[in-house]
Amino acid sequence: MILFPAIDLKGGRCVRLVRGEMASATVFNDDPVAQAKSFEAQGFQWLHLVDLDGAIEGRAVNADAVQKILFSIGLPVQLGGGIRDKAAIELWLEAGVRRVILGTIAVKDPVLVRDMAKSHAGRIAVGIDARQGQVAVEGWAATTNMSAVDLARRFEDVGVAALIYTDIARDGTGSGLNLEETAALAGAVKIPVIASGGIGSLDDLRALKSLAHPNIAGAIAGRALYDGRLDAKAALDLLRMPRC
Repeated sequence: MILFPAIDLKGGRCVRLVRGEMASATVFNDDPVAQAKSFEAQGFQWLHLVDLDGAIEGRAVNADAVQKILFSIGLPVQLGGGIRDKAAIELWLEAGVRRVILGTIAVKDPVLVRDMAKSHAGRIAVGIDARQGQVAVEGWAATTNMSAVDLARRFEDVGVAALIYTDIARDGTGSGLNLEETAALAGAVKIPVIASGGIGSLDDLRALKSLAHPNIAGAIAGRALYDGRLDAKAALDLLRMPRC
Protein backbone atom coordinates (compact mmCIF):
# COMPACT_ATOMS: atom_id res chain seq x y z
CA MET A 1 0.00 0.00 0.00
CA ILE A 2 1.17 3.51 -0.80
CA LEU A 3 0.89 6.39 1.65
CA PHE A 4 0.36 9.70 -0.14
CA PRO A 5 1.30 12.83 1.83
CA ALA A 6 -1.05 15.69 1.00
CA ILE A 7 -0.28 19.29 0.17
CA ASP A 8 -3.44 21.37 -0.09
CA LEU A 9 -2.83 24.80 -1.58
CA LYS A 10 -4.74 27.91 -0.59
CA GLY A 11 -3.39 31.34 -1.38
CA GLY A 12 -0.05 29.78 -2.34
CA ARG A 13 0.43 28.20 1.09
CA CYS A 14 0.12 24.69 2.52
CA VAL A 15 -3.04 24.45 4.58
CA ARG A 16 -5.31 21.85 6.09
CA LEU A 17 -9.07 22.16 6.34
CA VAL A 18 -11.61 20.49 8.59
CA ARG A 19 -14.44 18.80 6.67
CA GLY A 20 -13.58 20.89 3.62
CA GLU A 21 -14.61 24.19 5.21
CA MET A 22 -12.42 26.94 3.77
CA ALA A 23 -12.88 29.11 6.86
CA SER A 24 -11.27 26.35 8.95
CA ALA A 25 -7.93 26.55 7.12
CA THR A 26 -4.80 26.16 9.23
CA VAL A 27 -1.55 27.23 7.57
CA PHE A 28 1.21 24.67 8.14
CA ASN A 29 3.84 25.95 5.73
CA ASP A 30 4.19 29.17 3.72
CA ASP A 31 6.56 27.41 1.30
CA PRO A 32 4.94 24.54 -0.65
CA VAL A 33 8.20 23.66 -2.40
CA ALA A 34 10.00 23.24 0.91
CA GLN A 35 7.15 21.06 2.15
CA ALA A 36 7.27 18.89 -0.97
CA LYS A 37 11.03 18.49 -0.62
CA SER A 38 10.55 17.51 3.02
CA PHE A 39 8.10 14.78 2.09
CA GLU A 40 10.49 13.52 -0.58
CA ALA A 41 13.35 13.43 1.93
CA GLN A 42 11.19 11.45 4.36
CA GLY A 43 10.93 8.63 1.83
CA PHE A 44 7.44 9.00 0.41
CA GLN A 45 6.88 7.49 -3.05
CA TRP A 46 4.19 9.88 -4.28
CA LEU A 47 2.85 13.35 -3.56
CA HIS A 48 -0.85 14.26 -3.45
CA LEU A 49 -1.53 17.88 -4.45
CA VAL A 50 -4.82 19.78 -4.36
CA ASP A 51 -5.51 23.31 -5.55
CA LEU A 52 -8.23 24.21 -3.03
CA ASP A 53 -8.88 27.62 -4.52
CA GLY A 54 -9.08 26.01 -7.94
CA ALA A 55 -11.66 23.51 -6.71
CA ILE A 56 -13.94 26.38 -5.71
CA GLU A 57 -13.34 28.53 -8.78
CA GLY A 58 -13.23 25.75 -11.37
CA ARG A 59 -9.84 26.75 -12.77
CA ALA A 60 -6.17 26.64 -11.79
CA VAL A 61 -5.48 29.25 -9.12
CA ASN A 62 -2.30 27.93 -7.49
CA ALA A 63 -0.67 26.92 -10.77
CA ASP A 64 2.58 28.72 -9.98
CA ALA A 65 3.07 26.77 -6.76
CA VAL A 66 2.22 23.49 -8.49
CA GLN A 67 4.68 24.15 -11.30
CA LYS A 68 7.45 25.01 -8.85
CA ILE A 69 6.85 21.76 -6.98
CA LEU A 70 6.93 19.75 -10.21
CA PHE A 71 10.24 21.37 -11.11
CA SER A 72 11.78 20.87 -7.67
CA ILE A 73 11.14 17.22 -6.78
CA GLY A 74 11.49 13.83 -8.41
CA LEU A 75 8.42 12.22 -6.88
CA PRO A 76 5.45 11.42 -9.09
CA VAL A 77 2.61 13.84 -8.36
CA GLN A 78 -1.15 13.42 -8.50
CA LEU A 79 -3.04 16.70 -8.78
CA GLY A 80 -6.66 17.67 -8.28
CA GLY A 81 -8.71 20.81 -7.83
CA GLY A 82 -10.51 22.74 -10.55
CA ILE A 83 -9.44 20.57 -13.49
CA ARG A 84 -12.64 20.51 -15.52
CA ASP A 85 -11.94 20.36 -19.24
CA LYS A 86 -9.78 18.58 -21.78
CA ALA A 87 -7.37 21.49 -22.17
CA ALA A 88 -6.66 21.67 -18.44
CA ILE A 89 -6.18 17.91 -18.20
CA GLU A 90 -3.71 17.81 -21.07
CA LEU A 91 -1.90 20.94 -19.88
CA TRP A 92 -1.11 19.35 -16.51
CA LEU A 93 -0.17 15.99 -17.99
CA GLU A 94 2.23 17.72 -20.36
CA ALA A 95 3.61 19.77 -17.46
CA GLY A 96 4.70 16.60 -15.69
CA VAL A 97 1.81 15.68 -13.43
CA ARG A 98 1.81 11.89 -13.35
CA ARG A 99 -1.87 11.55 -12.50
CA VAL A 100 -4.70 14.07 -12.82
CA ILE A 101 -7.60 13.75 -10.36
CA LEU A 102 -11.06 14.54 -11.73
CA GLY A 103 -13.99 15.03 -9.38
CA THR A 104 -16.67 17.52 -10.37
CA ILE A 105 -16.23 16.76 -14.06
CA ALA A 106 -16.65 13.04 -13.37
CA VAL A 107 -20.21 13.83 -12.31
CA LYS A 108 -20.97 16.48 -14.91
CA ASP A 109 -19.20 15.10 -17.97
CA PRO A 110 -18.43 11.39 -17.51
CA VAL A 111 -17.99 10.92 -21.26
CA LEU A 112 -15.03 13.30 -21.27
CA VAL A 113 -13.50 11.55 -18.28
CA ARG A 114 -13.87 8.14 -19.91
CA ASP A 115 -12.33 9.48 -23.13
CA MET A 116 -9.40 11.00 -21.24
CA ALA A 117 -8.86 7.78 -19.28
CA LYS A 118 -8.76 5.80 -22.52
CA SER A 119 -6.40 8.29 -24.16
CA HIS A 120 -4.13 8.60 -21.12
CA ALA A 121 -4.37 5.16 -19.53
CA GLY A 122 -3.05 5.07 -15.99
CA ARG A 123 -2.85 8.85 -15.70
CA ILE A 124 -6.43 9.73 -14.81
CA ALA A 125 -7.87 9.24 -11.32
CA VAL A 126 -11.43 9.93 -10.24
CA GLY A 127 -11.96 11.77 -6.97
CA ILE A 128 -15.07 10.62 -5.14
CA ASP A 129 -15.87 12.90 -2.21
CA ALA A 130 -18.91 11.85 -0.22
CA ARG A 131 -21.08 13.57 2.36
CA GLN A 132 -23.46 11.16 4.14
CA GLY A 133 -23.01 8.73 1.28
CA GLN A 134 -23.74 11.23 -1.50
CA VAL A 135 -21.13 12.62 -3.88
CA ALA A 136 -20.16 16.27 -3.40
CA VAL A 137 -18.82 18.56 -6.16
CA GLU A 138 -17.60 22.13 -6.75
CA GLY A 139 -14.98 21.96 -4.00
CA TRP A 140 -17.50 20.13 -1.77
CA ALA A 141 -19.81 23.15 -1.90
CA ALA A 142 -22.67 21.18 -3.49
CA THR A 143 -24.00 17.69 -2.85
CA THR A 144 -25.55 15.49 -5.52
CA ASN A 145 -28.04 12.63 -5.30
CA MET A 146 -25.47 10.16 -6.63
CA SER A 147 -23.81 7.51 -4.46
CA ALA A 148 -20.08 6.85 -4.48
CA VAL A 149 -20.56 3.36 -5.91
CA ASP A 150 -22.83 4.60 -8.70
CA LEU A 151 -20.24 7.18 -9.71
CA ALA A 152 -17.39 4.66 -9.59
CA ARG A 153 -19.22 2.20 -11.82
CA ARG A 154 -19.34 4.78 -14.60
CA PHE A 155 -15.60 4.33 -15.09
CA GLU A 156 -15.01 0.59 -15.08
CA ASP A 157 -12.73 -0.75 -17.81
CA VAL A 158 -11.70 2.57 -19.35
CA GLY A 159 -8.18 2.87 -17.92
CA VAL A 160 -8.83 4.91 -14.75
CA ALA A 161 -5.76 4.52 -12.52
CA ALA A 162 -7.48 4.93 -9.16
CA LEU A 163 -10.52 6.09 -7.26
CA ILE A 164 -9.72 8.50 -4.43
CA TYR A 165 -12.47 8.13 -1.87
CA THR A 166 -12.88 10.82 0.80
CA ASP A 167 -15.44 10.87 3.58
CA ILE A 168 -15.94 14.62 3.97
CA ALA A 169 -17.31 14.37 7.52
CA ARG A 170 -14.02 12.81 8.65
CA ASP A 171 -11.58 14.86 6.58
CA GLY A 172 -9.16 16.82 8.76
CA THR A 173 -10.64 15.46 11.99
CA GLY A 174 -8.23 12.62 12.79
CA SER A 175 -11.25 10.49 13.72
CA GLY A 176 -10.25 7.57 11.49
CA LEU A 177 -11.10 6.46 7.98
CA ASN A 178 -14.57 5.34 6.96
CA LEU A 179 -13.49 1.74 6.59
CA GLU A 180 -16.96 0.38 5.87
CA GLU A 181 -17.61 2.66 2.91
CA THR A 182 -14.04 2.34 1.63
CA ALA A 183 -14.31 -1.45 1.63
CA ALA A 184 -17.75 -1.31 0.00
CA LEU A 185 -16.42 0.84 -2.82
CA ALA A 186 -13.36 -1.36 -3.29
CA GLY A 187 -15.61 -4.40 -3.51
CA ALA A 188 -17.96 -2.86 -6.04
CA VAL A 189 -15.44 -2.10 -8.80
CA LYS A 190 -12.12 -3.34 -10.14
CA ILE A 191 -10.45 0.09 -10.06
CA PRO A 192 -7.90 0.47 -7.23
CA VAL A 193 -9.16 2.58 -4.33
CA ILE A 194 -7.16 5.12 -2.32
CA ALA A 195 -8.68 5.97 1.06
CA SER A 196 -8.76 9.54 2.36
CA GLY A 197 -10.30 11.54 5.16
CA GLY A 198 -9.69 11.05 8.85
CA ILE A 199 -6.26 9.48 9.31
CA GLY A 200 -4.99 10.52 12.73
CA SER A 201 -2.62 7.78 13.86
CA LEU A 202 -0.82 4.57 13.01
CA ASP A 203 -3.83 2.69 14.33
CA ASP A 204 -5.91 4.09 11.49
CA LEU A 205 -3.45 2.73 8.95
CA ARG A 206 -3.34 -0.61 10.76
CA ALA A 207 -7.13 -0.77 10.59
CA LEU A 208 -7.10 -0.04 6.86
CA LYS A 209 -4.41 -2.63 6.26
CA SER A 210 -6.24 -5.20 8.36
CA LEU A 211 -9.11 -5.14 5.85
CA ALA A 212 -6.69 -7.09 3.64
CA HIS A 213 -8.66 -5.96 0.62
CA PRO A 214 -6.62 -6.47 -2.56
CA ASN A 215 -8.31 -3.52 -4.26
CA ILE A 216 -7.34 -0.95 -1.61
CA ALA A 217 -4.12 0.51 -2.99
CA GLY A 218 -3.24 3.18 -0.47
CA ALA A 219 -4.23 6.11 1.70
CA ILE A 220 -3.79 9.87 1.86
CA ALA A 221 -2.58 11.54 5.04
CA GLY A 222 -2.55 15.25 5.75
CA ARG A 223 -2.99 17.01 9.08
CA ALA A 224 -1.64 14.10 11.14
CA LEU A 225 1.67 14.30 9.27
CA TYR A 226 1.88 18.05 9.76
CA ASP A 227 1.09 18.12 13.46
CA GLY A 228 3.23 15.10 14.33
CA ARG A 229 0.52 12.64 15.35
CA LEU A 230 1.59 10.37 12.48
CA ASP A 231 5.29 9.59 12.23
CA ALA A 232 6.27 9.33 8.58
CA LYS A 233 8.90 6.59 8.99
CA ALA A 234 6.68 4.43 11.18
CA ALA A 235 3.77 4.84 8.78
CA LEU A 236 5.83 3.98 5.72
CA ASP A 237 7.39 0.99 7.46
CA LEU A 238 3.95 -0.28 8.45
CA LEU A 239 2.53 -0.09 4.95
CA ARG A 240 5.60 -1.70 3.41
CA MET A 241 5.16 -4.80 5.57
CA PRO A 242 3.42 -7.68 3.79
CA ARG A 243 -0.26 -8.10 4.53
CA CYS A 244 -0.99 -11.05 6.79
